[in-house]
Amino acid sequence: MIKTYLTLAAILLLLPMIVGANEHTHEPESEGDPLALLVYKTPTCGCCKKWITHIEDQGIIAFSQDYRSLEQIKNHYGIKSNHRSCHTAVTQSGFVFEGHIPAKFIKQFLSEKHTDAIGLTVPAMPIGSPGMEVGHRFMPYNILMLTKNGTSKVFATVRSYEEQF
Repeated sequence: MIKTYLTLAAILLLLPMIVGANEHTHEPESEGDPLALLVYKTPTCGCCKKWITHIEDQGIIAFSQDYRSLEQIKNHYGIKSNHRSCHTAVTQSGFVFEGHIPAKFIKQFLSEKHTDAIGLTVPAMPIGSPGMEVGHRFMPYNILMLTKNGTSKVFATVRSYEEQF
């Protein structure tokens, strides 16, 4: 079991080199394999660490890699400035998940076929989203599906804290 996780970690760490500049394989995740994300973040970001805890609590394996600047990574994966947040997570097949997306929506997205999509984003950092909890405060937000041509469309609307789980 540990060998499997170490192999998966090595693959995920090499993902940017395997995928190549601006290429995305977008193959569906293999059924039966645990869902794992490589999370690119800055070393001092506490909300990123809280989001990682959220996805791990929901059964997603997370490997994190710290960078001082994530601009090059976000550019590499085609995340436009108006779709950006504090961290970028990537599946082995190249789908991107930008920002504080609830784990249930990541799982939903990956269980469906989206031929024109590169992933999901929650732009900015809405209060009350996973990792951005501030007491009992909550700000409704949209989860956007990012498309290959650089546009986006609403994938889901989260109207209450409870809808995230």
